[in-house]
Order: sequence, then structure tokens, then C-alpha cells
Amino acid sequence: MVFDPPYGVKEYELEQIEKMLSGGTGIWRIPPSFDGSVRSPLPRFTALDEGERQTLRRFFKDLAIAALPALKPGAHVFMASNAFLSQLVFGAMVDGGFEFRTEIIRLVQTLRGGDRPKLGEKDFPDVCSLPRGGYEPWGVFRKPLPPKMTVRECLKIYGTGGLRRRADGNPFSDVIPSERTSKREKDIAPHPSLKPQSLLRQVVRAVLPLGIGVIADPFMGSGSTVAAAEVVGYQCIGIERHANYYSLAKKAVPKLIAIRSGERSSEIVEEQQIKLAI
Repeated sequence: MVFDPPYGVKEYELEQIEKMLSGGTGIWRIPPSFDGSVRSPLPRFTALDEGERQTLRRFFKDLAIAALPALKPGAHVFMASNAFLSQLVFGAMVDGGFEFRTEIIRLVQTLRGGDRPKLGEKDFPDVCSLPRGGYEPWGVFRKPLPPKMTVRECLKIYGTGGLRRRADGNPFSDVIPSERTSKREKDIAPHPSLKPQSLLRQVVRAVLPLGIGVIADPFMGSGSTVAAAEVVGYQCIGIERHANYYSLAKKAVPKLIAIRSGERSSEIVEEQQIKLAI
């Protein structure tokens, strides 16, 4: 399974999304421009009260419990998250029966965070409420192997248990240099949490260790995971409860498939690798 769930719950209701797209008032926070750059709307994750957090915990625990019977032993789940809620939802997935294996860090420089205190910009010019965001955490989970079964045996019997290495033979890494989703992709699939194909194709490829099997995305949105799976050569089942997004996905998937990984993505990866080395 590879998915990016609607963590804010209320933010991703169609009514709230329409308000966000129109620039009107609602749950989405419209941050001010920064150094001339227009910043993307943000869900108010930090505004969740304890009752709403408990709802999220129950939701992801129930999701884990429902997903386990459909997966082979050793099957992996990759779940996109954010720094505000990862500790909450990752624990809920474990409570539902999954093993927490590791965390993938998507290195992506955004304009999120780094703000001076609201209404206190002049009083506290040298203070920021949060660090400037530079990464996105993805949880990696695995359905437990049968008792005493090794990964080697699991691969032989079920074709699961590990992760597929990169095309160049190197291991799949838990740090992935990335870029923000391009305007071209956003124009094709205007979804508020669209991930770039250059990222998704790497993630999707890794989840099936032998390149055989079916991927499920229970929060399909505009179909970006389905498109990435098709490019890699995998079968993928997408589920989406909003009819408007489902209709969008049917149109967007073929166009996203047609996008080739451009030179700019490679340049960004190289730049990020240099920074990491330094």
C-alpha cells in the first residue's frame, strides 16, 4: 500500500477545499507571501484539539486493522505524513497490528514554517514560531511475518518481506531528495496534496521487492500513485470516496503517466546530495 491520507479530516472535505481554492475564510490557513513568493494554503493541523486527535488515532488504528487481512505476510505500507502528526498516526498504525520499520525523509524545501509570531512580528523580529520546513516524513510499516519465518523464506513463499533495490543496484534509501510538485503536474491534477511523480515513482517501485504484485491506494485523490505505478509497470488499485476527485483521476492519470522525469529533477537530486555531503 502507498498512500497520502487526509490527515486534517475537516480540511479535505469538499466544502473546505472550495473555500481554500477561492481564497475565502475556512479551516485552511492562507499564509502571507514571503519575500515575494506566494505560499500554499496550509491545513490547521496544530489547531486540532484532543478530541480530534483521538479521532485520528482511532481512524488509523481502524485502517490498520482493516488492511491487515488483505495483505500478504511481509507486505509493506508506505504512508505520507507531516511533522505535526507523524508521531500520532504512526503509533496508531502499530496499535492496529503493523510493525514500524523506518521512516523515509523526503527532502523538500518549502515555504512552510519560519513565520514570526502572529501579530508580534514587530515586537519579536528575531523569533520564528516554527523552523522553516525542509522535509516530509513517510512511515514505512510491514505486516508481521509468521513466527520464525525469515525474510528469505517470506520472499520465496509470498514475494514480500523486503524492499526492491534501485534500478542501479543500490539500496533504496530512507532519504530522498525531492522538489515541490511542478506547476505542470498541478495543472493536470489540481489536488491540494499532490506529490510529484519523480518522488512517487521511486517510492512505488520500492514497495514490491520482486516487482510482482498489486499496490493499493485507499486515498487515491487525483490518481498520482496510480499513475506512478503504471509507469513502473505495476498494477494499482485506487479508491476515492469523492466523486469529483475520482472523475479528475480518470482524466489525470494518463497525462501524469506521460510525464517524463526531467533534467531539472536530476539537478535537484545532485544539489541535495552535495548539501548532504557538506
